[in-house]
Amino acid sequence: MIKRAFALLISLALLVWLAHSGDWRGTGARLIALPPTPLLFALLGLFISYILRAARIYDEFRNITGGHFWAVARITTAHNAAINVLPFRSGEFALPILLQREFGVPMGRAMVSLLWLRMQDAFVVLFLAAWVWPNLPLWFRLAWSLAVLLGAWAVPAWARSHPDTHPATQGWRNKFARARVALAHSTRGAWRSWGWTLANWSVKLSAQAILLAALLGSTPELSAAGVLGGELAAILPVQGVAGFGTYEAGVAAALQPHGFVLSVSLQAALALHLVIIASAVIAGAAGFVLLPVGPASSKSGQET
Repeated sequence: MIKRAFALLISLALLVWLAHSGDWRGTGARLIALPPTPLLFALLGLFISYILRAARIYDEFRNITGGHFWAVARITTAHNAAINVLPFRSGEFALPILLQREFGVPMGRAMVSLLWLRMQDAFVVLFLAAWVWPNLPLWFRLAWSLAVLLGAWAVPAWARSHPDTHPATQGWRNKFARARVALAHSTRGAWRSWGWTLANWSVKLSAQAILLAALLGSTPELSAAGVLGGELAAILPVQGVAGFGTYEAGVAAALQPHGFVLSVSLQAALALHLVIIASAVIAGAAGFVLLPVGPASSKSGQET
């Protein structure tokens, strides 16, 4: 309840600031003035990232999803749209719910898979932050990177250190042991999942950097810091509603050391955020309507 109250306050603060400063017009003007070429490149990159996310989930559950890639893409695009639209990160639950409904994946395994996916995302963003964040000494960047790499190795190593698939304990110990087994299962193809994750983030961050550079009239190299700041804000335990407020603050904070005016950074960040949300919603809606359903959903429809 407290987190939700903070989330509402964060988003309301952004709205109040925009209303008070009149920067709605500035944000709209930036969107209208966007050159078509960087916008098209950015949208293409975002859609490619959606395919890479689908490939990662398809690969992890390949013994279940084999031959149904586009049904998996339907799930992952709907999940991505839900994350971007629904408040308080509640859209995250779309992935395990749809995996269970469309493919019969047990809810516990799907939830642990989602946890591992988000952990991989966090490790990648934190690693990149060590080298993009300005004014850090080299020794600190190296130590930060080493700590992230150690954490990325330690999680799957810990999960696979006890391969017992039938825990004999009871109560919460039993649930914890089963979650650990599910995490070991999710990390069994860690190198492949890391490959998909790195490919996704490379394309996604590049697309967003191109778009933010066009909105700021800057270079993709400088705007990359702002994009990464927005993604780092997404790791925070408290988020604005649909990310509004925290995302913009993260982008603006990362751009400040590069000499960008705060109001300009917030305008560009909001415009970028709106494009990301619109892209996610369009892809999710189109995928849900046009792509095939999973085999479990098809069977249940035939039975009824």
